[in-house]
Amino acid sequence: MLTQQEQIRYGRQIMLKQVGEHGQLALQNAHVLIVGMGGLGCPVSLYLASAGIGKLTLCDGDHIEASNLQRQILFTPRDIGHNKAEVAAEKLTQQNPLIEVEVLDEMFNEELATCYLPDIDVIIDCTDSLTARYLLNRLSVEFQLPLIIGAATGFDGQTMLIQPSDKNACYQCIFPETGEPQTENCQTIGILGPVLAIVAGMQSLTAIKYLTGNQVTSNQLMMFDGLSQQWHHIKLTKQDKCTVCSN
Repeated sequence: MLTQQEQIRYGRQIMLKQVGEHGQLALQNAHVLIVGMGGLGCPVSLYLASAGIGKLTLCDGDHIEASNLQRQILFTPRDIGHNKAEVAAEKLTQQNPLIEVEVLDEMFNEELATCYLPDIDVIIDCTDSLTARYLLNRLSVEFQLPLIIGAATGFDGQTMLIQPSDKNACYQCIFPETGEPQTENCQTIGILGPVLAIVAGMQSLTAIKYLTGNQVTSNQLMMFDGLSQQWHHIKLTKQDKCTVCSN
């Protein structure tokens, strides 16, 4: 049962019939892992903390630089030089002291996965690394956990939900790993902050819908064109010979 404080704090979303008190309790009992506390991870974590996700685990081994401040909205100049996950955790608990925020001040790896994924309900990929994305995709399938992927460069963004099953595609199905080095990212192309906010909003919405038992869409890549301000949806198909999700 929700306390009076919780009923007041989350009242505007509790009144939605798709959430209600039952959905709010589900959010408070949830544990979400956010990998990458940069331009996507900052707004995703802020939305989920504000919504009352019971436990957030933030993973990032990177430190804040001046060039991050244009888009990583939890950070200020006085935070430069500090670990992103640690600073974000402090800001989020100030924003919502009713939740628990855990910090992993290192890059995500298989050793961490073994320790933490058994207790996780949803993984959210907010990294800008293809290597990390392929790892998270494989772990999502291995541990049978939903993975919400987000990415953005320039004026363009994309997001997709991986729900491992016999019928659903994984990231490897759509973008087979080639082993070639990643050449395009925010450092080489640039990025506009509001594009990240739009993608992060969709990732957060998908997580909240999933955790409250509302319908979510798998097998679909959603691509946002910031110049035309339009979304494009691409239907995805599971590949029978996928090395990750096909037996």
